[in-house]
Amino acid sequence: MQMAASITNAASATETVIAVRGLTKVFKDFWGRPKARAVDNVDFEVRRGEVFGLLGPNGSGKSTTVKMLLGLLYPTKGHIEVFGHSPRHVQTKARIGYLPEESYLYRYLDSEETLNFFGNLFTLDSKDRKQRSEQLLSMVGLDNARRRLVGEFSKGMQRRIGLAQALINDPDLVILDEPTAGLDPIGCREVKDLILALARRGKTVILSSHLLSDVEDVCDRVVIYYGGKVQAMGTLEELLAAPDAIQITSPLLPRETLDKVLEIIRKDVSSDKVRIDTPTQNLESYFLGVVQRARESEQTSGATSGNRVAAYLRGDADLPASQSDKVLERLTLPTAAKVEPVVVKAAPIETVNHGKLDQLSKQREETPATPAVQVPDKKAELEKANEKLSSLLGGKK
Repeated sequence: MQMAASITNAASATETVIAVRGLTKVFKDFWGRPKARAVDNVDFEVRRGEVFGLLGPNGSGKSTTVKMLLGLLYPTKGHIEVFGHSPRHVQTKARIGYLPEESYLYRYLDSEETLNFFGNLFTLDSKDRKQRSEQLLSMVGLDNARRRLVGEFSKGMQRRIGLAQALINDPDLVILDEPTAGLDPIGCREVKDLILALARRGKTVILSSHLLSDVEDVCDRVVIYYGGKVQAMGTLEELLAAPDAIQITSPLLPRETLDKVLEIIRKDVSSDKVRIDTPTQNLESYFLGVVQRARESEQTSGATSGNRVAAYLRGDADLPASQSDKVLERLTLPTAAKVEPVVVKAAPIETVNHGKLDQLSKQREETPATPAVQVPDKKAELEKANEKLSSLLGGKK
């Protein structure tokens, strides 16, 4: 059993989720002339359970690549497969969660209504929608703002609710475009924890970000774009390793021991190339530590954070399996399918009391008719007025 499980895990680790071959996108002007080559002959693969980073300066082709992976843009040339199908395959789309760079949500819905709306698109039943919405709002720190309209949210709060809607369907592939834009350091740390939790469950995450520290913390492999072309690709260990230096970290040593170590090292290396310093934690870790200590004694009216990843995203919630088949049934209707008639339920019609109806008719006959209203003859009055005016004018003459 253990051997079978290990074979299954190894197979899933090498399963290709996205395959891109010779991907090219050329934007044209009104007359069909090439205007900009946004993506130029790009090749890469993304495997299951991998966190894959798309890096590059503005206008390098990252967002165009993401839109082609989602089926929102058609490639000019090349081939894309997502879960072995075209990106425009409906069932494939049901397995994807997407957070765009700008959150385009219905501004007159509150947080709960927003998640309920997107849950309905995936045909989740009411119990699952409510349970997942509760967990997601808690996870992104919007418990206190669940009744506020999304249009009133700050940019950071919009990113939080946008991230929640991208995960309502428990997707197998999550594409995040600048997920930490506008978030405070606590929110950034929580997004990174969420990405790592998704990867541990075998989910695939594509992260497009300009914050290189975030990418370095969570990504297994990255691709760096420039001019629409791939300039570098590989694991972070391969790309960031400095082959001409070595770093040794140890607990604090007595001065005598440190001198002996340096003496041995300096026999083979010149002293100007040896550097000794005290290891430091990064600013993010220090900031989070300060906030965590302050939270124990202070109150805040800002966004509450520090909550765990939603239970169903960690895989330890007692929830039904993926609803992708139901989504397919709802969004597509086979040509030969039998369309069921729509049944309209009308209010019951009361039984007519014929005796009462006869009595009302008799009362109407006995009621004297209302005399007609005499409408004055406007034409005759106008003729009389003209005659009178003519006589007066004639008298003056």
